[in-house]
Amino acid sequence: MNSPNTGIPEITIKSVILGILLSMILAGANAYLGLFAGMTVSASIPAAVISMGILSMFRKSNILENNIVQTAASAGESLAAGVIFTIPALILMGYWDSFNYWEITKIASIGGIIGVMFTIPLRRALIIEAKLLYPEGIATAEVLKVGESARNKEDGDSDAAGGIKLIAFAGIAGGLMKIAQQGFSMWHSAVEGARAIGSSIFGLGCDLSPALISVGYIVGRNISILVFAGGLISWFVAIPIYTAIYGFEGDPMTAAWDIWNTKIRYLGVGAMVVGGVWSLIKLFKPLVAGIQASINAVKSSYSGDTVNREESDISIKTVGFVLLFMLIPVFFLYLEVIESVGIAIILSLVMMVFGFLFSAVAAYMAGVVGSSNNPISGVTIATILFSSLLLLVLLGTGSTQGAAGAIMIGAVVCCAAAIGGDNLQDLKTGHIVGATPWKQQIMQLIGVVSAALVLGLVLDILHTAYTIGSPTLSAPQATLMKSVAEGVFQGNLPWDMVYVGAIIGVFIILIDIRQEKIGSTFRVPILAVAVGIYLPIELTVPIFIGGMIAHLTDNSGATESMKKKGILMASGLITGEALMGILVAVPIFITSDKDWWPVVDHFGWAGMVMFIGIISWLFYTVTNKK
Repeated sequence: MNSPNTGIPEITIKSVILGILLSMILAGANAYLGLFAGMTVSASIPAAVISMGILSMFRKSNILENNIVQTAASAGESLAAGVIFTIPALILMGYWDSFNYWEITKIASIGGIIGVMFTIPLRRALIIEAKLLYPEGIATAEVLKVGESARNKEDGDSDAAGGIKLIAFAGIAGGLMKIAQQGFSMWHSAVEGARAIGSSIFGLGCDLSPALISVGYIVGRNISILVFAGGLISWFVAIPIYTAIYGFEGDPMTAAWDIWNTKIRYLGVGAMVVGGVWSLIKLFKPLVAGIQASINAVKSSYSGDTVNREESDISIKTVGFVLLFMLIPVFFLYLEVIESVGIAIILSLVMMVFGFLFSAVAAYMAGVVGSSNNPISGVTIATILFSSLLLLVLLGTGSTQGAAGAIMIGAVVCCAAAIGGDNLQDLKTGHIVGATPWKQQIMQLIGVVSAALVLGLVLDILHTAYTIGSPTLSAPQATLMKSVAEGVFQGNLPWDMVYVGAIIGVFIILIDIRQEKIGSTFRVPILAVAVGIYLPIELTVPIFIGGMIAHLTDNSGATESMKKKGILMASGLITGEALMGILVAVPIFITSDKDWWPVVDHFGWAGMVMFIGIISWLFYTVTNKK
């Protein structure tokens, strides 16, 4: 790729300072959101928008500086997910009495640095060889390019002003919906319902999220159908069969959610484990090619050959040295928990294997369904499951340290996987705008360390104010991790569901192999379906709707200009919702008052009206040929 951006500065003093500050701020805000709602928002696009706004006040700024800032800032959000999905489980299970700032900083830094290192050789494998889409990476690049075009109107880009206006209006719409729903509680975040037909429960729901519609539009028809199909497997097949066999008590909707949380969700865990292994097998050749290309780049530099700036990663030799060095703090981390040198060595090696496996899977999935819908918690569950079984064999059922050790392994792997997906997404953005990969990788490391320095303090403040695990701050993902780890040692894990999920995964892989053999354009990647099984169905429905809009766009004979408008609008909707999701959390975080926002109810109908209006607006934008 030959970029017109060659020679302009990327890593500057102002971009580093801004990247560090945004990484810390977004990490703190997303830590609260994740503990409160079980999900975090992708920060790449919001960071890019904030960066453009701040850097525009300087006389000299450029698109690559903006890209560098969002690279560091999004690392903070991703690392927050890795931390809050796992570490609070140590409090919930009673292993820790309070949050240890330095322990959290150490775990987060180790996991984040390992995640960056593991995914450096994957850049060529996934972005160049496999040509994965990375929808949020594309959206971020579009935001950056439109901003740059608007700043350089003298270049003759007549569409720049229109693109900025479309992003702005879409961002306002997405932001208004988010503040109305999450801030003022004017309506519920989702419309859902369930009914019993005979003794079987059938349930369906739809999250009123413009961002999810946008993700579906960007990933397209194929993936959106598969994610939705996974949801149907859970809610229209598994739950009806389960309730027909075992029955249920109480309200059908409440019963359905309880069954999904305690039983059916583990089908997704089994499918995800199988899918993770299969994805790694399929990634083996492009991964080897990527590593070989990195080695060749090092040899070329030694022989005096010039390496293309846009193909220049941190050298594979440096990656190897860093990973070997990181084994030392990993070993001491596990030694503190297990108090056995031999077992600590085994756990360190296990962590490295799982760290690489699931960093690769997370990087792959970010390219398929986007970073916001990356099944980080799913791969973490798989890690904790395997680690718990290993420690059960090594320590026995009477050990009080086994579950905590499994959570520690899961925490490092979760941080690595979260950063792995984010790193590749940002590198995709950089690939589009003509950035230098090794500079982005450096900024990922800076963003990781910056976020790690504040997350321990944030968790301590939130735990002091709300008590993590209470109804006020329930930490749903960490609670699930605790259930898996303790379930293995206490013998109450739903193994039947994990096994059935694995079988489902094998069948899906066989279907995809057949699709490949007959040359079908409609492929069935297992992890896309596994994500759908694992995610609440209310999240998969809007993704499906967005994918169908993309399909209808293609069938309507839309031009490239119309499709670009669709991506810009989708980018604006994601931007507005994500920015407002963070802003809503800021006063709550500062005041430690969950009721800071006044409740304005009796407007439940408005959420559905606005949601349908945004769907219609997106469809009109991408099909109107005028």
